[in-house]
Formats: sequence, C-alpha cells, structure tokens
Amino acid sequence: MSRKIFQISGALILLMLTSATLVIVERVTTAQEATSVPNFEMDPLFFQNLPNSWTTGQVSGISVDNQDHIWILHRPATVAEGERSAALNPPAALCCIPAPPILEFDQSGRLVKAWGGPSQEYEWPTTEHGITVDSKNNVWVAGNGKGDHMALKFSSAGKFLMQLGKKNQSKGSNDTANLNGPAGIFVYEKTNEVFVADGYTNRRVIVFDADTGAYKRHWGAYGKRPDDAFTFPPRAQLIQGPPAQSFSTPVHSVVVSNDDIVYVADRSNNRLQAFTLDGTFLREVFVNRNTLQNEGTVHAFALSRDPAQQYLYVADGSNKAIHILDRRTLTLLDSVGGHGGHNAREFFHLHSLASQPDSKGNLFVGEVNDGQRYYRVRYIGMGKPTNPAYSKVTTQ
Repeated sequence: MSRKIFQISGALILLMLTSATLVIVERVTTAQEATSVPNFEMDPLFFQNLPNSWTTGQVSGISVDNQDHIWILHRPATVAEGERSAALNPPAALCCIPAPPILEFDQSGRLVKAWGGPSQEYEWPTTEHGITVDSKNNVWVAGNGKGDHMALKFSSAGKFLMQLGKKNQSKGSNDTANLNGPAGIFVYEKTNEVFVADGYTNRRVIVFDADTGAYKRHWGAYGKRPDDAFTFPPRAQLIQGPPAQSFSTPVHSVVVSNDDIVYVADRSNNRLQAFTLDGTFLREVFVNRNTLQNEGTVHAFALSRDPAQQYLYVADGSNKAIHILDRRTLTLLDSVGGHGGHNAREFFHLHSLASQPDSKGNLFVGEVNDGQRYYRVRYIGMGKPTNPAYSKVTTQ
C-alpha cells in the first residue's frame, strides 16, 4: 500500500476568529520538492576498539569539539555483570572492565583520553546524562538520576572548574540556584552563556553565565513561567488535542543557532519550540505527533556547520531516525534511518546526537538502554532525499 506523507512549509494565512483565537491555514508541499539534501550512511566501524579490556554501558551523551575530537559520556554502572567479568573479585574472565565515563576520540576513531567519575571535589551525577564541549574546550556534564540537581564543568584534561547547583537541593522549576535532572547543555559563545535543558523533573530552560555560574534567566513552554502543577491529559488525548501549555518531562536538549534562535526539545510532547535568547516564543513544530510511545520523538538536535546553519537535525528515538529539517522554515526534507534493530546499520535506542557535526559534516550518535552503542553517521555528499516519506513534521 502506497502512502503520501506531507510536510508543512509554514503558515501562510492567519484568520482571526475571535480576539483570542487564530486558525492557521498552512500550505502543504511534498518532501520530494527538496531537490538536494545532505545524504548519510551508517558507519558503525569508525570507532576503534578500546584499550585495557574496557567496555561501555549506556551512551547518554556525545559531543564534537572544534578540533574534531568526539567525546562520549557513558554510564559505567549500566555495564551488565556478565560484561564486566574482568572487574569482578576474583576476575571471572579476561574481559571486560567498565571504562571511565568520559572518553575522548580523535578523527581516526582512536581513544586519546579517558577520565571522570566521583570525587571529593564535586558531586558526580548518580546517572550520567549529557556532555558538551564548548568553544574554549571546557567539558560540561549533567545527570538525570535521583538527586541529580547539578551540572559540572571541567577542563578538557579533567580538572574540575565549577558546579551549577547542589545535589538533593532542588525546589522546583522556578529555583534559580539548583537544577533537577538536567538532560542537555549548550554553551553559546557569542553571549558566553550556558543553556541547560532542565530536565527530567523540572520543566524549563535555564541560563547561567558560563564563567561565573551566575543565574541569568529561565522559562517554560511558550516562554511562560514554568508550572510544576500542570496536569497532562492521557497521552492519546494529548497528541490529538490542543498543544500542552507546559513542557513535559524530559526537556531533553537545547541548542542555539548563530542567528540567536534557541531550539528546545520537548521530547514527550513530540515537539520542538523555538525562542529568542531572552525566552520570547517564536514558533513550534511537531515531529511525528501521532507517536503514542511515551518516550516521544524529539530527543536531540544538531546544527549544520555551514555559516547559515541551513539544516537542523533532529534525533527521533521512538521512530529510530534522524530527521533533516530546513532550519529557516522547519520543514522536513529527509530522514536517515527508520529501520530499527540491532543490525550494525540500524538504530535501536537512539538517544543522543552531537550538537554539531564534525568539519566534514559527519554526525555522531549514542544509544541508551539495550542499545549501548556509539557511532558515526557519515556524510556522503548532497543528493536527492532518500527517505522523505518516512516522517511528518507539522505546525500547529
């Protein structure tokens, strides 16, 4: 059975029904109108084997720095007992041992550095979640476990520099001193600010000075004050009815484009929202809005490396794909993947996406739960859309 999937290219006509109600009439175009888009292929063999019989658990964060090094954050505690036999006392086998949580790789896929974990200097997350390397080569780490009400800043060599928030101290989504389950971090060089997608319990974006950690501002859905008391309807009703007036949990990712637009992943609401730097709401789009799975569809973002950042890549864990959007119009151009499974060229539990490709245009992804993989999605040039009918992106 053939099916025709449409994408929305933007609202063209606004009809005022009442003083408070707008109906958006949208022009619908097919994705096939995109004549040339970035093409990719899965490259699961890029990363070389780890030394020291090391292995990794769930890969909850991945980042590319300005030297094209790839950084991953994984969860050593999630390495199953049968996969950590060499770490047992006495060892039960020759392999394996959980690697340190932070791993740095060069452009050949070779491990060059490994560090991280608990220390008396700072409060390490109970459950690691999210890593970002900023333009000054500082490494930021967050966590979404019980009591993870903080984020950490290190040098690239692992020297502790700063902690935002304190463990077990959150007072909710309007607490300006503490976080609660921060999921993602983005450092915007132009304003020297750190934007935090906060998170797995809180329902907001919060902004700090990247050097001092001083609180700057925060906001919830539509730029409003976050409301932790907001009650969501049943999911089947949520995805068919009016858009939720609150971010759901988790607020999973945040990036800022060169033209000062903040993109926020409202994962379980199947949408992204765009804002100005001060939190003024601009627009929202839904990605495969009819997805019933509670995990949602908007997991993480990457901004293309060209000066105009023409493309916004969206990782969709529920539908096992990375969607390519025209960033200016937020229309869907193509999708990579969509074939879930454990095969080396399939996504299984897609979770994290480095917020920028490397200088060659390659994307880097990580998987959690039973996926536990990290790999390169190799850019192979511009070409026709390869999977344009797989998904649907709509405005409301």
